[in-house]
Amino acid sequence: MKYQLLLHSTDPGSEPVYSSLPASSSTSSMDLVTNGSVDFRGRVANKKKTGGWKASPFIIANEAAERLSAFTVSASLVLYLTKEMKESLPDAATHVSDWVGATYLLMLLGAFLADAYLGRYLTVILSSAVYLVGMVMLTVSASVNTLRPPPCTATSNCPSATQGQTAFLYSALALVALGTGGVKPNVPSFGADQHDENDEKELSYKYTFFNFFFLSIKVGALLGLTIMVYIEQEKGYAWGFGLPTGIMFASVLILAAGFPRYRYKKPMGSVFTRFVQVIVVSVRNHFKGVEVSPEVKLYEVATEESDIVGARKLSHTPQYGFLDKAAVMEDPELTDVNDRWKLCTVTQVEELKTFLRVFPVWASTIALSLSLAQQSTFFLAQSKILDRHLGSNFVIPPGSMQVFAVVNAFITVPIYERFVVPVLQKRTNHHRGLTSLQRMGLGLFISIFALASAAAIEHMRRTHSNPEGLSVFWLVPQFFILGGAESFTYVGQLEFFYDEATDGMKSVCGALFLSEIGIGSWVNSALVKIVERATGTGENGWLRDDLNESKLDYYYSILAAISAVNLFIYVWVARRYTSPHQG
Repeated sequence: MKYQLLLHSTDPGSEPVYSSLPASSSTSSMDLVTNGSVDFRGRVANKKKTGGWKASPFIIANEAAERLSAFTVSASLVLYLTKEMKESLPDAATHVSDWVGATYLLMLLGAFLADAYLGRYLTVILSSAVYLVGMVMLTVSASVNTLRPPPCTATSNCPSATQGQTAFLYSALALVALGTGGVKPNVPSFGADQHDENDEKELSYKYTFFNFFFLSIKVGALLGLTIMVYIEQEKGYAWGFGLPTGIMFASVLILAAGFPRYRYKKPMGSVFTRFVQVIVVSVRNHFKGVEVSPEVKLYEVATEESDIVGARKLSHTPQYGFLDKAAVMEDPELTDVNDRWKLCTVTQVEELKTFLRVFPVWASTIALSLSLAQQSTFFLAQSKILDRHLGSNFVIPPGSMQVFAVVNAFITVPIYERFVVPVLQKRTNHHRGLTSLQRMGLGLFISIFALASAAAIEHMRRTHSNPEGLSVFWLVPQFFILGGAESFTYVGQLEFFYDEATDGMKSVCGALFLSEIGIGSWVNSALVKIVERATGTGENGWLRDDLNESKLDYYYSILAAISAVNLFIYVWVARRYTSPHQG
C-alpha cells in the first residue's frame, strides 16, 4: 500500500504536524495537487477527480444565479423606496448608496471568518442562508400592505412610512448585506482554489476561470435587469422580489451539488492577528534598540512549510525594513520561539508587507466605484423620467437600462481575449497581453469618458424644450462606456489581488478590492449631501426631487473631474508598485 503525507490542521502559530494516510494504489503523485488543497474527505486532492473544470461550472452557475438576485434588487430599490416607501429621491439615493456601502464593507468580515475559522466553502453556505432570510423578508415587505405606507390620494398628502415599516424593510436589507458580505468575497477565491498554481496547465485555466466568472456575473445581471425587472414592472414588487428569492435558493443548491468535486483549503488563522503581532514586536524591538543589517539572521521555522497552517514560506524582501525587526531573534538562547507575540517569522512579516504593498493600489481605484454608484441611483432616476416606449405597446423598465453596461462585457471581454491579447502578447511579451495593473488603469481611463458623456447628455436633456419627450436611449452611451470601464478594471483587480495575495490572505485581499465598491457608494452619499448643503434645495439646488429642476449635469462634471485626478494618482502608484514575484 502507498502512503501520502497530509498536513493536519493545527492551531495558528503551532508547528505543522504530518501523518501518513493511505492513498489509492492507483494514485500517482503527479495526480495530486501541490498547493495544500484537500478533498471533502480531508485527503490531498486528486487532480483527476476534483477541481479545475470539474468544479468550476458549479461555482460559475452559482455566481450567475446569486448575481441575478442581487442585480434585480439593486435595480429596483431606489424606485421601491420612492414609490412604495414614499422617500424623496435624494434620500432614497443616499440610503441605497449607504446600503451598498455596508454590503461591500461587510465583505471584510466575511473574508476574515473564511480565512481564520470557517473556510471559504462553509462561510459561503452559511452566509447564503442569512442572505435567503433577508430576501424572504424583503418579499414579505412588498407583499403585505400593512408593511408599507398607504397609497397617495388626490385629497391628502402622501403619508410617510412608520418606524415599524421602515425597521422591517431595513432589517431585511441588513440581512441581505450581511449574507452578501460572506458570499461575495469568498466565491471567486474558492473558484481560484480549484486550480493548482504549480501546474502550468491549471494556472492558465485559472485566468480563463476569472474571465468566465466575470461573464457569469454579467449573465446574472443581464437576466435580472431584463426578465426579472420586466416581471416586476408588470406584476409588482412582490413578484419582483419573490422570484429572485427563489433563484437565490436555487443558487445554494447548485453550489451544494458540487460538494464532492471541490478542493478545499483549511483555515489558516486570523491574518489580522498576525499583522498586529508583527507591528507589536517590531515596535517593541525598535525601542529596545534592535537593528537590522545584512549580518543579522532573521527567524524562520525549519520545516518545509511555514508555521501558518497550509501556507507556503515567503522569501524576504527589503521593502518596509522596519518590520523585519519583528523577526530578529534578540536573544539567541530564546526557548519560546513559538510565541508570535515575542518573535515573528519571515513569512509572517512578509504577509504584512504584501498587504502594505497592495493597499495604495486598492485606494487609488476607489473613484471607479464612485462612478459605478450612479448606475443604481441617478442613472436610474434619469431612466424613469425619459420616454421608455419601444414600439407602441412595450415600455422598457427603468432598471433595465443597466443592461447596456452588461452588454459591453459580452462584447469587450471576448474581443479582448480572442483578438487583442494575442497582438499585445507579441508587443509586451506578457502572457496576458497587459499586466493586471495596466488593465485596471485602462478601465479608470475609460470611466472619465463615461461621466463626461453623462454630463453632456444630461445638459442636453435639461435644456431641451421637451426634456421628458426625449428617448431613454440617449442614456445608452453613459451606461455602455461605464460598463467597459468596469470590464477592464474588475477582471484586472481579480487577477491582481489574487496573484499578489499570500496563501493566508486570499479572501481578505479579494474582500479588500470588493470593499472599495462600498466605500465608493458611501463617498457618493457624502458627496450628495455636500452638494445639497452647498447649493441648497431651492431654485438653485443641483440635486432636487424633480430632475427637470435639478442640475445633475453639474454633479456628473464633478465626478468626471474626480475620475481624471484619480487616474493620475493611480498611474503614480502603479508605476511605483514592486511585486515580490518579479525577478
